[in-house]
Amino acid sequence: MNNAQKNSYVKKQITATLIDLLKKKSLSEISISELTDKAGIGRVSFYRNYQGKEDILKEESNRLIREWGKLYESNPESAPETLFPSLFDFYRDHKDFYTTLYNAGLSSIMMETIIGAIQITPDMKNLEAYMKSFWAYGIYGWLLEWIKRGMPESGKELSALFSMAHKN
Repeated sequence: MNNAQKNSYVKKQITATLIDLLKKKSLSEISISELTDKAGIGRVSFYRNYQGKEDILKEESNRLIREWGKLYESNPESAPETLFPSLFDFYRDHKDFYTTLYNAGLSSIMMETIIGAIQITPDMKNLEAYMKSFWAYGIYGWLLEWIKRGMPESGKELSALFSMAHKN
């Protein structure tokens, strides 16, 4: 196993273990020692990759949104009207991670990821920044409520609900 493979293994183990632990206790109740012991990873490996436990969740959230972006961009059927359903279907496919974040009171990580993906920059014209912000916070609001309700609708069903709400 080369260094990149080892590092990937370490990150996967730490991420999976942290998500599992967050189902039982809060982030502040999880020590680095407990996390590394349960993951079967040394503390040095943890600190080589992360400064703190929240960094693990931020990295995973960013990795997932990049994964969705690649899937969306490579899909020949992708179009502006499929973006919203595709995104929410992806969130639903990764329900365990997002529900765990939500239940652990860490949904701000989802917001940071959405803002980062939408790429609001200081040099952007105000109207563009405001519109992107509107969409980012709108997606975040829908996402939180949808997670709270158990993610019952598919992306297409959510899109249809949004269209109905927009018409009224």
